[in-house]
Amino acid sequence: MASVTLTPQRPRRRARTAEPTPYDFRRPIQLSREHQRTLQLGFDGFARQATTVFTSSLRTVCTVALVGIEQRTYAEYVDSLGVSTYLTLFSADPMPGTGVLEIPLFATMSCVDHMLGGPGSDEQPDRPLTEIEDGVIRGLVERLLGEMRYSLEGIVALEPTVTGVEYSPQFAQVAAAADVMVVVTFDLRIGERGHRMSVCLPFSGLLPHLTNASGSGAVSDRERAQRAESATLLQAQFNRVPVAVAVRFRPISLDPADLAELRPGSVVRLTHPASAPLDVTVAGTTFAHATAGARGQRLAALIVTTPEENS
Repeated sequence: MASVTLTPQRPRRRARTAEPTPYDFRRPIQLSREHQRTLQLGFDGFARQATTVFTSSLRTVCTVALVGIEQRTYAEYVDSLGVSTYLTLFSADPMPGTGVLEIPLFATMSCVDHMLGGPGSDEQPDRPLTEIEDGVIRGLVERLLGEMRYSLEGIVALEPTVTGVEYSPQFAQVAAAADVMVVVTFDLRIGERGHRMSVCLPFSGLLPHLTNASGSGAVSDRERAQRAESATLLQAQFNRVPVAVAVRFRPISLDPADLAELRPGSVVRLTHPASAPLDVTVAGTTFAHATAGARGQRLAALIVTTPEENS
């Protein structure tokens, strides 16, 4: 019978799932994962509601899906947009600053075409909207802002109000070029055609509300139950941790010469009164008092109250 020799195989390295991205130390990331998670819960709900708004308004199958939430400067956000687009500027009360709802101009024209009974063809004019077209799309935008207010009410009591419309990102003076913004990107599909839609909010105004929402538990019911269970388990483990407890007389001070003269049979005079209870300490901290005694064949300490505690 032939013998078979097995050679140990080296464990395979886990396949790399993402490429490393450069980190700019001049502009540290301020949007934490907890903040992103809080925003994701809110804007996921907004995407679902926006799907209903587009589908009912255009009378065609539309979908809106959340793509990502990023921290960018306003200059970077403007550079990521097309030369011409449809920017709705809105006040973000109670947050200071101005927010932006951006829908590509082609998608905006397609929406107007559908709402006026057209087929929403693949050829749309690249020009600013007329007064009639602007009035038609304004109703859709206001419905979207209303759904945003509803979806973000767990984070901030937002009251968005349209303050203006701009077609050139370079002329939209929303914030300074270096101001940090929160950019939320969505995939908008009208029929079979996909578009990129985005929301831009000032980070400085949003941060206090994110901190409060994250601390107050702006999470799902399942996550809240998991956190409560983890806290209960942690408390149970703490109650089982052994702690070294000492019962001591009050300390005294001795000179090095007195310590050197100590011999078996030497008597050390204590300052602890004979009627005073002993100190019960943990890690040098006194938390109770006791009197010495015995229980069976072992010494014991009976916890007692002190005159100061009785008064």
